[in-house]
Amino acid sequence: MLQRIAARTILDRLALTPAVALLGPRQAGKTTLARSMSRSYYDLEQESDRLRLDLEWSQIVDSKELVVLDEAQAAPEVFPRIRGAIDDDRRRNGRFLLLGSVSPTLMTQVSESLAGRLSLVELTPLLWSELETHASRARTWLTGGFPDGGVLAPRAFPQWQTDYLSLLIQRDLPNWGLAAAPQTTERLVRMLAGVHGQLWNASMLAKSLGLSYHTVNRYLDYFVGSFLVRRLEPFRANLRKRLTKSPKLYWRDSGVLHSILNVSHESSLIVQPWVGFSWEGFVIEQILGMLSALGCRHEAYHFRTSDGYEIDLVLEVGGELWAIDTKLTTAPSPRDMEKLNRTSDLIRADRRFLVSQVSKPAGDDHRASCNLPWILERIRETV
Repeated sequence: MLQRIAARTILDRLALTPAVALLGPRQAGKTTLARSMSRSYYDLEQESDRLRLDLEWSQIVDSKELVVLDEAQAAPEVFPRIRGAIDDDRRRNGRFLLLGSVSPTLMTQVSESLAGRLSLVELTPLLWSELETHASRARTWLTGGFPDGGVLAPRAFPQWQTDYLSLLIQRDLPNWGLAAAPQTTERLVRMLAGVHGQLWNASMLAKSLGLSYHTVNRYLDYFVGSFLVRRLEPFRANLRKRLTKSPKLYWRDSGVLHSILNVSHESSLIVQPWVGFSWEGFVIEQILGMLSALGCRHEAYHFRTSDGYEIDLVLEVGGELWAIDTKLTTAPSPRDMEKLNRTSDLIRADRRFLVSQVSKPAGDDHRASCNLPWILERIRETV
């Protein structure tokens, strides 16, 4: 089994709190990781496991073994029982590991029942740094990181992603509360793929779908909550310049994005007019995924002014402000770095990194033109 960076974070949190909620998209590897930590496992989407949990509850409460409750949002009645078990012995930590694939529902239960008793950890699909071979790392941008989606077995891509989305659209999203008809959701999926890496404009999509922009924003909440897309909010700075106030939208897994856009080979990917946006989103997700896996508190934004100053990713981490820009090239120019420096000066960024596909990074830990492996390693060493 591949070693997941988040495993250490989960164990550290379990040593400090009675329960941990491991959140992330379906098929990201949550169950595999959790079952490697404990033999006491219950899948709460299965009626038989819910019954077994009920019958064995007194044994569970007395047991010293970590109890794994998979798809916890499927059984909201279990949360008060967990709270009661924890409150009966607040000195015991590391008792429950809850797994969830949809954050809004699960977080409602957590906020009502387990506030102050639980820590949150997010597990993304496989990160570049978690892959062990050069071939799998080289495929990650094209196929994305889902373990069964092609990064480990190339022939699975892109059919696996197509089937994955179909199941979410037909079953999971409606079960989680999305009221749209599957045909409408499918159209919205393709439209969201078309605006990947761009400023979010709900009114534009709403007009095409024949819906109100309020409805489209509400539908988008489900895509965000199920870890399919990310809304990257704008960075608020006290400047005289006019700032863009709209968030940017990114598909979180590049393989899912590419499957929607009918790209199945790297040769066809690199000739697409939107390939730069795809690279930008991939870099951003690898960086934010690494920070989440390490359990590092951070805030992420984009920055854009009306007169053309722009930074793809602004991070507040460790008391510092990091400015990170992306460029799909193997030979970034001095002008690219100068532009990043000028824009970074506006927000007084402590660190400035230009991430491209350059083979030999140049610079230091505070200002560098670098590649993805270099900046991921800096993050691991710094935070």
